[in-house]
Amino acid sequence: MIYWKENNVLRIVTDSTVDMPEGWGSEYDIQVIPINIQFGDRTYLHGVDLDNEGFYRLVDESGRIPKTSQPSPYQFKEFYQRVAQAGDTILSLHVTAKLSGTYASAVVAAGELAGTFNVIPFDSACGSVGLGFMCRDSRKMDRAGMGVDQIVKHLEGMRARTRIILTLDTLEYAKMSGRVGALSAALASMLNVKPIAVLKDGVVEMAEKVRTRKAAIERVIEMAKTEFGDQPLYLAVFQARDPEAGKTLLEKARKIFNAREAVLTELSIALAANFGPGTVGLVIYPIGE
Repeated sequence: MIYWKENNVLRIVTDSTVDMPEGWGSEYDIQVIPINIQFGDRTYLHGVDLDNEGFYRLVDESGRIPKTSQPSPYQFKEFYQRVAQAGDTILSLHVTAKLSGTYASAVVAAGELAGTFNVIPFDSACGSVGLGFMCRDSRKMDRAGMGVDQIVKHLEGMRARTRIILTLDTLEYAKMSGRVGALSAALASMLNVKPIAVLKDGVVEMAEKVRTRKAAIERVIEMAKTEFGDQPLYLAVFQARDPEAGKTLLEKARKIFNAREAVLTELSIALAANFGPGTVGLVIYPIGE
């Protein structure tokens, strides 16, 4: 399939499950459609009228976890029309379709706007900084003069190689949200453990259970080292309301991996709603085709 039209402008859209270091959004011209957060009878737009700390404050005060939901096809249509002009190509990259309906909404909106925009929805099969790396690579390739067909092929390779390994500090969010099916089921009867989970091929799977926070962080690194060894890679650490744990993991990872780049970000509340504060993890994207 040929995606690219000569002299066309490429717009890059993603959703607010993305994690990016400060400044990436403006530097690489990445537009972020907010996830819906439902709390009681009020719906918030993530990053628009509810930030991360506001989200945690609502949970602390109420003892309940707000529900998250994907943008509707109508919200996507409005967003595309706001950030692009007729005739533009929109590369729309989204959180794994196996955990969210966001990609499906983008597909519906793309069909409804056919003839006005050339919308190309892409299922990242991940989220967090994995999605951020994909958005950045897309813009870099675009600025280097590569067509969107080449970009999509590159993204397919990234999707196959990117790994996310994380550990939860609390089990309450996973239990209450019920969104991470295999994980929440596995945790139903556990107490005082620190689970380690892996996101691979778009699915979060329970990998191991350890007894202490320190051991969990060490094991996250060991698992990544076993898979990736000394090969060159891009590396990111995300943390949910625990910056010190994030810094600790980043410092350890920098010493152990052959990282061309290593960044630290805060986990989007669209994901933290399912994993909870204290969650910390590695995103690894090995270099090479």
